[in-house]
Amino acid sequence: MGSVTWGFTASLDGFIAGPGHDMSWLEEAAAESSQGAESDDSIAALAEPVGVIISGRRGYDAARAQADERGEVTAEAYGGAWSGTEIVLTHRPHEIADDPAIAPMDCDVREAVRRARQIAGEKDVQIISADIARQALEHDLLDEMQVFVAPVFLGDGTRIFDVPGGRRVRWELVEWPQGAVSAAGGRVYRPRR
Repeated sequence: MGSVTWGFTASLDGFIAGPGHDMSWLEEAAAESSQGAESDDSIAALAEPVGVIISGRRGYDAARAQADERGEVTAEAYGGAWSGTEIVLTHRPHEIADDPAIAPMDCDVREAVRRARQIAGEKDVQIISADIARQALEHDLLDEMQVFVAPVFLGDGTRIFDVPGGRRVRWELVEWPQGAVSAAGGRVYRPRR
């Protein structure tokens, strides 16, 4: 069975999306650091082990609303290099049930991860929502966190980790399982248990 991972690119000040789920900053950062075929190979290598993505309704709605504004990096998961099942957690699955690109589900994070693992088989389950990842952490469901940092301050938006009153979660740095993918500038951490 594959791992349950939380993957994201964050701004230097700790946001994974700008106000209103704006992702234009990520397009700009990707354009500035693009290395052509080498960058495409790194993205494909990151996408390859992922069988299922779990995302949230706010991110899904924002992506649909911003479809005309988003570029190739943020219009689709892994810039279009990924294919698999995307589960969108929502309390109103009937509202988006007509979208054949997703599997809307109304369940808690434990059930979502259980179903995602069944679908993914030997591949990984990737969580791309900060709120869903926070819930997964509460239930000790995350095996690792894959972090990329873009050289930008956003000042507001969706925080990587936001818990009123705080909560300390300790992580340990580990090597990329894919080896050469670390050239893409990311880091992998595992929660200390």
